[in-house]
Amino acid sequence: MRIATALVLAVSLTAASCSVADLGGAPAHPSSPAPPSVGPAKLLTRLRVEPRTQPVDYDRDAFGSAWADTDGNGCNQRDDVLLRDAVPGSTTVAQQDGCDHDVLAGTWVDPYTGRTLTFDDLKDLSQAQAIQIDHVVPLAEAWASGADAWTGDERRTYANDLSELLAVDGPTNASKGDDDPAAWRPRKDFQCEYAKRWIRTKYRYDLAVDPSEVKALQEMLGYC
Repeated sequence: MRIATALVLAVSLTAASCSVADLGGAPAHPSSPAPPSVGPAKLLTRLRVEPRTQPVDYDRDAFGSAWADTDGNGCNQRDDVLLRDAVPGSTTVAQQDGCDHDVLAGTWVDPYTGRTLTFDDLKDLSQAQAIQIDHVVPLAEAWASGADAWTGDERRTYANDLSELLAVDGPTNASKGDDDPAAWRPRKDFQCEYAKRWIRTKYRYDLAVDPSEVKALQEMLGYC
């Protein structure tokens, strides 16, 4: 299994100016990262194809507490992602509990819908719920396709992998839930990038795909 027991991702404040398509992150298992010369369609053929066994006894607690500070920069992963994915220059941040970029307000463009999201007080629960941090490959999906056999450290690494996280519209994230690409897709303009991210994540973490998932990913790659 290509899983590393530790992942260190440095988050720079200048990364907030990156577009969604630029986000990558270091491989979770440096011993066998995706070869740079291999395109997503070819990489898809290298994934293990297995039928999905239902029901899946998914355990969210096995991935550890939400948004740990795994990179040691003093801020949890939620604040790191909010800062990184915000429209450049739009955020208001504060120093709090050792974090120098606790995000209080800002503007984001939801990659899943293209909708602009602007908030003036993310300490307000309703506003905080309206912008959420999504695992591109949901934790339940990872669990069902191989993470159930990982160690606790490996699951914690996955749950806090910045390259696997996006700041998105809350209601849209709720509609996505734990679905794979066979059951849920973002807007057409983001389907190519979404499929590439899904495939890279599954490859890096040696997660299986099922036949309907493969078909949906191939269709989305058609928009590239």
